[in-house]
Amino acid sequence: MWGRCIGRAKLGARRNLQTKAIPLRSAQRSLMLPVVVGLTGASLVYWWNKERVTAEEPANPITAVTAGAFKDTLPTYTQDDVAKHRSLQDRIWVTYREGVYDITDFVESHPGGARILLAAGGAIDPFWSLYGQHKTDEVAHILESMRIGNLKLEAGKVIDDSDPYAHDPSRHPSLLVRTNKPFNAEAPNVILNEYITPNDLFYVRNHLPVPDVDPKEYVLEVSGEGLPTIKLTLEDLKKLPQYTVAATIQCAGQRRNELKAIKPVRGLDWDIGAISNATWTGCRLADVLELIGLDHKQTKAQGLRHVCFEGLDRDSEKNYSASIPIEKALDERGDVLLAWDMNGVEIPRDHGFPIRAVVPGVVGARNVKWLGKVHVTKDESFGHWQRNDYKGFGPNIDWDNVDFHLGKSIQELPVTSAITEPVEGQRIDTEEIVAKGFAWSGGGRDIYRVDVSTDGGKTWTQAEITKPQEEEYNRAWSWSPWTVTIPVTKEMEGQKVELCVKAVNSAYDSQPEKPDALWNLRGVLSNAWHRVNVVIPKEGEE
Repeated sequence: MWGRCIGRAKLGARRNLQTKAIPLRSAQRSLMLPVVVGLTGASLVYWWNKERVTAEEPANPITAVTAGAFKDTLPTYTQDDVAKHRSLQDRIWVTYREGVYDITDFVESHPGGARILLAAGGAIDPFWSLYGQHKTDEVAHILESMRIGNLKLEAGKVIDDSDPYAHDPSRHPSLLVRTNKPFNAEAPNVILNEYITPNDLFYVRNHLPVPDVDPKEYVLEVSGEGLPTIKLTLEDLKKLPQYTVAATIQCAGQRRNELKAIKPVRGLDWDIGAISNATWTGCRLADVLELIGLDHKQTKAQGLRHVCFEGLDRDSEKNYSASIPIEKALDERGDVLLAWDMNGVEIPRDHGFPIRAVVPGVVGARNVKWLGKVHVTKDESFGHWQRNDYKGFGPNIDWDNVDFHLGKSIQELPVTSAITEPVEGQRIDTEEIVAKGFAWSGGGRDIYRVDVSTDGGKTWTQAEITKPQEEEYNRAWSWSPWTVTIPVTKEMEGQKVELCVKAVNSAYDSQPEKPDALWNLRGVLSNAWHRVNVVIPKEGEE
């Protein structure tokens, strides 16, 4: 067997382990692909003139603003109905806003050839949002000449073609939103001391709009320098041996707000909730790379050193991409997965549906979502977020003198911990302070000890680590919830008491006392003692 891989049934049966996930809505079937495709203005005008369409001018002329509006004289179709029409044999349908269109006859005369079929059975809105040449009255009129019906929208869903984020999934209102576009949000404090984070409350870090991928059309391209290229469907991946691993994912900018308080930094204003833990099920990356003939001997002979991941999320120019060292990718004990399940159910769209690279013990930026390509290379990824971001610099480096080429990309993260209960400013009316939180370390290093102080670090109490299972040495990928009970003393009454926590990992690394020396221009790798101030009233005080 492959080391410590947690079976779902066994894991779900453990006491105090929350494995039931709050399901997200089913993934829409509209197809969002990162290429320029479909009904360009020039193509539509060409077809219009070539076919000499003679449609009667409506009483209210169609404009770029009114195209795709609901028409009560036409039938209504669901997105699933539209998705069935993806070929010339079945007729080719697409959607735009609330409109459904049969473009089959147009395809035959399309100057761009078969590229237009990439939008078949899905929405053209994402493509038109990125490329403004479509938004003319003439193009709208031509499109409406192919109108056959209305699209049944989700309840409360409003589609705005000018917004590339209009097709993002709905989110749980308890998430602590940092930005909406792209969507980034922390898990709420109340869930951070639970071993398993429910899917709907798992922190979200997106760099670009969430792609809407049809699992039936999904293909993963796997290749390497000097190696063959293969393409695998979702079903192909699921035929490989499956493994389940419990792993924590944390953003590099976790607790950035503490560094920002020292001196301004660039980045999302994360507090302690840019971290979550889940069970992930999928196939091993090493098994997939074996399919193209990759082995350890070959990597040394050819100088192959990195495995690059490319996501399906993109802007108008590029896809998200990142890479990991090849040693991590091929190590059986490294437990790198191409995962399709999260907490026992299909991975939600916000977290990488249909396939996410899960790289345990490594910064979240390398756990690439919506995985589209895997490529083995001599050089690390040339993507922006690998070469020009997510690197740790010294406190003396600022934006005036930084050279990102000199920095090393973040992979494994340092040991960290946080207090989730009580919260800042909370009044403690009981005779004891019951504190809870989490501790975690990158690189598979387990948490050996959690120390909590109520006097600024002069004295310490060891917390009880409540992790529900023991993990192998250097394969401790999941976080360690902890709890501690500290009596309220007479000296504390009527005072503001500062609680602080620090963790010690299996390498006996600990956290620095203060964040000052950790300051860096991107506000990453913030792992000083975490502090929370509480108020202890005098006895009998209301």
